[in-house]
Amino acid sequence: MAVEKLIVDHIDTWTTARQTRSTAGRGSSGKIDLYGIKKLRELILELAVRGKLVPQDPNDEPASVLLRGMKKQQEVLIKDKKIKKPKKLPPIDEILESISIPQGWELCYLNDIGDWGAGATPNRTNSGYYGGNIPWFKSGELSEDYITDSEEHITALALKECSLRDNQPGDVLIAMYGATIGKTSILNTRSTSNQAVCACTPFDGLSNQYLLTFLKASKRVFTSMGAGGAQPNISKEKIVATQFALPPLKEQLRIVEKVEQLMSLCDQLEQHSLTSLDAHQQLVETLLATLTDSQNADELAENWARISEHFDTLFTTEASIDALKQTILQLAVMGKMVPQDPNDEPASELLKRIAQEKAQLVKDGKMKKQKPLPPISDEEIPFVTPNHWEWVRFGEIGEIKGGGTPSKNNSAFWEGDIPWVSPKDMKVDYISKSELSISQDAVQNSSVTLISEESLLFVVRGMILAHT
Repeated sequence: MAVEKLIVDHIDTWTTARQTRSTAGRGSSGKIDLYGIKKLRELILELAVRGKLVPQDPNDEPASVLLRGMKKQQEVLIKDKKIKKPKKLPPIDEILESISIPQGWELCYLNDIGDWGAGATPNRTNSGYYGGNIPWFKSGELSEDYITDSEEHITALALKECSLRDNQPGDVLIAMYGATIGKTSILNTRSTSNQAVCACTPFDGLSNQYLLTFLKASKRVFTSMGAGGAQPNISKEKIVATQFALPPLKEQLRIVEKVEQLMSLCDQLEQHSLTSLDAHQQLVETLLATLTDSQNADELAENWARISEHFDTLFTTEASIDALKQTILQLAVMGKMVPQDPNDEPASELLKRIAQEKAQLVKDGKMKKQKPLPPISDEEIPFVTPNHWEWVRFGEIGEIKGGGTPSKNNSAFWEGDIPWVSPKDMKVDYISKSELSISQDAVQNSSVTLISEESLLFVVRGMILAHT
């Protein structure tokens, strides 16, 4: 089956499969990962390096000829002391029996098709090493297929004295550390890199664009190689020992061209999907705004009836469902969720009782006297409330307390059974236990404050700001 036909026949599968990213991006579709298109890209790369993307041509010069030429080139470079002699690897014939490759291809190691070398970090205390005009790439900067400039630059002195690899235009870089493992780029300029990046100068007969395609297709392999340690990483030794199926040069170029065409098609599918998602989300938000803008219960019911007729069409994405949840909460605090009862005691009377209760707590020494809070101005009021509701400040309806962290150096503080709640425990509406607990000693001799049952907790710092 041609890949184009595979894409077209299953276009709904590729464009509708989505998942949520761990962090939100810009725009209403910013936190959506187009999972189907991502998998389609992976499939294209996988087919490419297996020889199933373009037909083989028996008239192409076989890869065995290329490989012999690469071997000779490597030997000459070693003899001229331009590159180091690589470590010997097991005979590839032992592996070939278990791997199927197309006619005219040759199985080898990445060690056989280019000169590989990792970078280094010049001494930070030597100012003469930094601020030059030679780009010095870190693994996080391998974000595009072609890269030209880096965040930091080093001097010719650093390149001479610090065991840095002098990378040339056309070299292929691959990231080896952390979350960036397997990211890869082609250099547009002479440069160097830190130790988290390995570079390859391909031998004659290997397209650097095809090598880029292969490394992209192998990203999951490299990631799995680095798993298991506290800091995931791979080494140059692991990279060069990776098996590589070398196609004829003309086929390499045909594969690269076909991959570019198909990736361009994926870009179009992705843009269409994101545009559709954004338009869908704007429609949802516009319709939900009619609910919060409703002037009375009758108008709210009328607006909701209009939306509910299309519920299954409107609320199909996580973003649209989140917006609906937020609208429900907003309607609740605006007094539009349930009808008002004129027989209810007005909020003004409730506020009087709260003030009396707080005054008594202050008198009994159970609560500190608060500073007077300024009255709420008309400019601060975001919406009109129902009759008998009152606008107040948080400080008027409760006691605001800050938390604290007992010293980690005192083990006795952390050996009790009193829950010590941190933001990572606040994943549910009601908390009964926490990951860490403290002792009574910590309560009495540190900055922590005991919080009574039924209190509301509110995060004021960090990545989950305002979580409750």
